[in-house]
Amino acid sequence: MATKPILILPEGATRLVGRDAKRMNIAAAKIIAEAVRTTLGPRGMDKMMVDTLGDVTITNDGVTILKEMDVEHPAAKMMVEVAKTMDEEVKDGTTTAVVVAGALLHHAEKLLDQGIHPMIIVTGYRMAADRAKEILEELAEKTSIEDTETLRKIAITSMTGKKAEGAREKLAELAVEAIRRIADKADGKYRVDLDHVGIEKKAGGSTDDSQIVNGLILDKERVHPGMPEVVKNARIALLDLPLEIKKTETDAEIRVTRPEQLRAFLDQEEKMLKEMVERISSVGANVVFCQKGIDDLAQHYLAKAGILAARRVKKSDMEKLSRATGGKIVTNLEDLTPAELGKAGTVEERKIGDKKFIFVRECENPRAVGILVRGGSEHVTDEIERGLTDALGVVAAAVEDNKYVYGGGAPEMALATRLRDYADTVGGREALAVKAFADALEIIPKTLAENAGMDSVDILVELRAKHAKPEGKYYGVDVYSGKIEDMKKLGVVEPLRVKTQAIKSAAEAAIMILRIDDVIAAAKKSFPSPKTPGGEEGGEKSETESD
Repeated sequence: MATKPILILPEGATRLVGRDAKRMNIAAAKIIAEAVRTTLGPRGMDKMMVDTLGDVTITNDGVTILKEMDVEHPAAKMMVEVAKTMDEEVKDGTTTAVVVAGALLHHAEKLLDQGIHPMIIVTGYRMAADRAKEILEELAEKTSIEDTETLRKIAITSMTGKKAEGAREKLAELAVEAIRRIADKADGKYRVDLDHVGIEKKAGGSTDDSQIVNGLILDKERVHPGMPEVVKNARIALLDLPLEIKKTETDAEIRVTRPEQLRAFLDQEEKMLKEMVERISSVGANVVFCQKGIDDLAQHYLAKAGILAARRVKKSDMEKLSRATGGKIVTNLEDLTPAELGKAGTVEERKIGDKKFIFVRECENPRAVGILVRGGSEHVTDEIERGLTDALGVVAAAVEDNKYVYGGGAPEMALATRLRDYADTVGGREALAVKAFADALEIIPKTLAENAGMDSVDILVELRAKHAKPEGKYYGVDVYSGKIEDMKKLGVVEPLRVKTQAIKSAAEAAIMILRIDDVIAAAKKSFPSPKTPGGEEGGEKSETESD
C-alpha cells in the first residue's frame, strides 16, 4: 500500500512546478512580444494574418495582430489581454505595452537565474512602476482643447508608420475636429465618448477623399424609389417603433364568411397605416429614421407625402442622430410633436462607388459627427480606419487629461535614467529589480533604432549620455535622420495616458506571470462527432435498430 501511487489529477493532465513553470510562461510571453516587436515605430514592418477561412489582414497594429493570432498558451493569452486593455483605454500604445512586458520578463529571468526570489522581483517592479508614474507626471507638459496645433501633432504621431501616414495631415485634422465637436464639458473638465463618432468606410478614391460631416453618415438607403433623394431644411422624426400593423401576441383566428368582410379587414389595415403616416406628416416631419421595419404600404404613403425614410437603423446610429440633430427618439407615435423633431440643413442619399449612403449634414450644434473613410483598396481602407481610430483615441485622451509627453523613446530613456537613481535610494535586493525595470524600458528606443536599420548599441550609448544631463530629457530616436534628436523640436508628441497605461499594464502582466509557480493543465477532451440518423457516425446503434 505504501508504494502504490496516489492519483490526484485525472489521466492526461499535465503539471509543471517551480522553475519549469516560470521558464515556460516567460518563454511564451516573450514569443508574443517578439512577434509584434518588429512592427514598432515609423519604420515598423507589417504582418499578414490569414484566418481559417482564408481572409487576409495586413497590418502593423499590435492589437489587431494579437486578436487575429490563434493563441493557445495561457501566459501568451495574458499578453494579448495587455494589448486589448490598451486598445480599450487609449486605442494606441498596444505594441509598446506588449514589448515592455516581454522585456520586463526577460530581465526578471536573469534575476531568477541569479537566485533572486520571485517575490523580491515583484516588489521591486511594483515600486518601479509607481515611481515611473510619478516621473511621467513630472515630465508631462500641459495642453488644452483649444491647443489644436498640439492635438494635431498628437494625432499625426499616432498614425506615423501606419498606412494612414500618407494622408496623416488630412486625417489628423478630421480627428481633432471630430473630438472638439463631441467633447462634453462637466465640472470644468472635458469628457469624450468615442461612440459619438460614426465611421463609415468605402474602398475607392484616395485617402484625401475622406471627409467629416456636421451630422452623420448612415450606411442606409431610401426604402422607396419615389421618395426625394435630397431634403433641404430637414425636420427629422426618430422612431423606435415599427410602421407596420402589429401581429397579435397570441395565436388568433379570424373567420371570414363574406367577401365584404375581407375587404373591410384589408381596408382597416390600410387606414391604420395611412393614419400613421398622416400623424408623422402633420407634425412637420419630412425625414424619418426608423429603428424597426416599415410596411410596403406605409412606404408608399411616405413617398406620396414627400418624406424620405430609412428603416432598420442601428440603435447606436439612432443615438448619434439624436445628439447630432437635437431630436428625441420616440417610442409611441402619439408622443410625436414638433418639439421632438431633429433638425438638419440637408439630408441626402448619395451613391459612392456601388454603395448608397444617407448623409445628414449641416446640423446646427452637432454633438455627434460622421467620418467617411476612403482608400485605394479594401485592405488599405481597413488600415486607414484603424489609424484614424487610434488618432481619435489619443486626441480624446489628451483633451480629457490636458497632458502630453514627447515620443521617439524619449520618455522611456528619461524614466530609465531616473529609475536607476531611484534604485540607489531603495537598497536591498529590490534595488536590483528596480534597475532591471529601468533596463527593460530601454527596449523601446532600442527597438525603434533596430526597426529603422540603425545601430541600436550606439544609439543607446548616445541617449544615455544625453539623458544624464537635465536638458537632454527630450532626446529620442529620429528614425528618418538615423540620429538622436530633440523630440520637442520635431513635434513628436504622445498623450501622457498612453505611456502611463502602457507601463502599468506591462508591469501588472509581468508581475502576474512571475507569481505563478505551478501550472496544472487538464487533459483536452475530444468530443465525438455527431451521429447520423442511422447511427453510423457515432459508433452506436440507434434505439430503433435491432441487434
